[in-house]
Amino acid sequence: MTHTRTQAPRLAIVLAAASVMVATNVFGAVSAHADDSPSYPPGTEPTASAPVEVDANDPDLKLVDGATLADPKVLDIKSVIEDEGGEERREDTNSDVKFALQAEVLFGKDSAKLSSGATSRIAEIAEEIKAQNAKKVRVFGFTDNLGSSAHGDVLSRQRATAVHNVLEEELADSGITYEVRGYGEQYPIADNSTEAGRKKNRRVEVSFPRTES
Repeated sequence: MTHTRTQAPRLAIVLAAASVMVATNVFGAVSAHADDSPSYPPGTEPTASAPVEVDANDPDLKLVDGATLADPKVLDIKSVIEDEGGEERREDTNSDVKFALQAEVLFGKDSAKLSSGATSRIAEIAEEIKAQNAKKVRVFGFTDNLGSSAHGDVLSRQRATAVHNVLEEELADSGITYEVRGYGEQYPIADNSTEAGRKKNRRVEVSFPRTES
């Protein structure tokens, strides 16, 4: 009888320990997945989120007598257009327009001096800003993770400033407020372990509100 009484607590301890191990593994997997999620510069985070599973029979979802549904509205939809080489990318949502230009189409290697064809590309973005009658424009620069972080911060800011200067010239007297930042290697949009990914991360983004319809 003594042997039987001591086995139950031991079994409970073993099961409790196993439960802790399972919980640790589950939460560890969730944390690892969260670390792989993309990050975004402040003010440019996506507004859409994954749909939540809903119980259609939940009594809290039923309308009370005499209640009516609100008018339907279109949720935020993102349209992405990218050229074949990935050098230029345009993203449209209900509220914003964002252009991303790879650094190679604007600058020489490790340089913030605009190339000969860069001005015309930036001028095309300026025309879209005019069409949307935008009054606030963000110009953000980014680099890959090669070299020191401090160098990337400086270079990305210099490149964003160079693009901003052209926009300001094209959009003179438009009453636009600019936000110009250099984020360096922060907020990558591709894998920095490959040259193809690093090329996408070396970019300047120009974003602004779209005209409300």
